[in-house]
Amino acid sequence: MEEEIYEVIIIGGGPIGLTCGLEAKNAGLKYLIIEKGTLVNSLYNYPVNMHFFSTPERLEIGNIPFVSNNPKPTRAEALEYYRRVAISSGISINLFEEVEEVRKKDDLYLVVTSISSYITSNIIVSTGFYDIPYLLNVKGEGLPKVTHYYKDPHFYAFQKVLVVGAANSAVDAALETWRKNAEVTMVIRGDKISDRVKYWVKPDIDNRIAEGSIKAYFNSSVAEIRNDEVDIITPEGLITIKNDWVIAMTGYKPNLSFLQKLGIELSADDVCKPTYNEQTFETNVSGIYIAGVICGGMNTHRLFIENSRVHAEKIIETIKTKKDNQSSVLY
Repeated sequence: MEEEIYEVIIIGGGPIGLTCGLEAKNAGLKYLIIEKGTLVNSLYNYPVNMHFFSTPERLEIGNIPFVSNNPKPTRAEALEYYRRVAISSGISINLFEEVEEVRKKDDLYLVVTSISSYITSNIIVSTGFYDIPYLLNVKGEGLPKVTHYYKDPHFYAFQKVLVVGAANSAVDAALETWRKNAEVTMVIRGDKISDRVKYWVKPDIDNRIAEGSIKAYFNSSVAEIRNDEVDIITPEGLITIKNDWVIAMTGYKPNLSFLQKLGIELSADDVCKPTYNEQTFETNVSGIYIAGVICGGMNTHRLFIENSRVHAEKIIETIKTKKDNQSSVLY
């Protein structure tokens, strides 16, 4: 029996991966999305009470309306929206299946996963950046009390909580756990709360710090974590505080090593930007494309859902044009 050949395999089932799938479906291409976690896995791992910066229409994909009860949609609304998009559009997607290897097979690619293998003529990598946290690289970071993903504030009620970071995730964790009666301390590498913090939240955290409700150590870093204590390096010297939990909101980075395994070249600077055609999003490896935030390399604050949706349109248009040209040559 002849092996099934896909025209597009999409690696990553986030909003942009889904958009690529919608575009491929509309173009009549045989495609499959492969996602190593749940549907829109990164969004699922966001804090339970999170609100997006963006308004609903900026999170829409496939021209399918996103109706929200809030000016800034919640995580729960986004999860429901993308699930309904997948259902109503009949998206072809395999969940909890991880791509382990990609090998060249004549003029095609063999995509080997944790469950099966697939042959395809084109690959789109849309893997986001939320899977690999920046580590503190300090003794005790591997203790069960330390997490790089904050979910729900109730868990930390009446506990001594250390929050590391000064951007949106850290500020949300600090404020929400404090409002559940946690004793909250923040460790901040710089001299202030980040200017990127949501404008309606920043006055809140600034005021809580100013009044002493939340203790903040600026220009400071964590030195060591123990079961019931944390050492902090401050401008005044090393201090030790009692502690039950550490929420390290130190940011995340894309899986650039996976791109390198595919043969995609990265820039030699700190940004490590992948090499790709800005018009077609095809990389230096023929037939392999990238879409979404992964296009920015380490610069993860440049691309979002609203300005990455066009990537899918351009990629699928390029693949469809190549297919049509090949067909015209054959006939």
